[in-house]
Amino acid sequence: MPIGIMIEVPAAVWLAPRLIEEVDFFSIGTNDLIQYLLAVDRNNSRWHRSTSRCIPPCSARSARWRRPPRTRASSVGMCGEMASDPLATLPLLGMGLDDLSMGPFFVPVIKRFIRSVPFSLAEEVARDVRTLSTAKEIKGYLFSRLKELGVIELMDIYH
Repeated sequence: MPIGIMIEVPAAVWLAPRLIEEVDFFSIGTNDLIQYLLAVDRNNSRWHRSTSRCIPPCSARSARWRRPPRTRASSVGMCGEMASDPLATLPLLGMGLDDLSMGPFFVPVIKRFIRSVPFSLAEEVARDVRTLSTAKEIKGYLFSRLKELGVIELMDIYH
């Protein structure tokens, strides 16, 4: 049986390369992680620069996996509001997350979005997001990329 842990505090992010030696998978809990990282309301500031820098140390591509992949093990997932946000989907995929947990209402939208973009584009967007300085810059960049892809209408479900 695969055993995993929730990454919900900054200390767990920084210890991710060591923690992965003890478990089969991670799940990043964005609501609590953002609350503890930024000392703000747990549903606030998901586009803060610090938030985008916390995910890569936990991603499947940057952590050293001790065990070989088997079934759903050796993966990095995310649960929390960020996982169901189409604006976040592209950089999250590019950062190596391979399992997004969300309410059933959001599944068709996120699934459609994931199927509509190449992985190489997701990697490019993830690299670009990590170079931006402010939440305003990050959101502006992501909106422009969604517009370029012709999938900006996916944001309509949030209004």
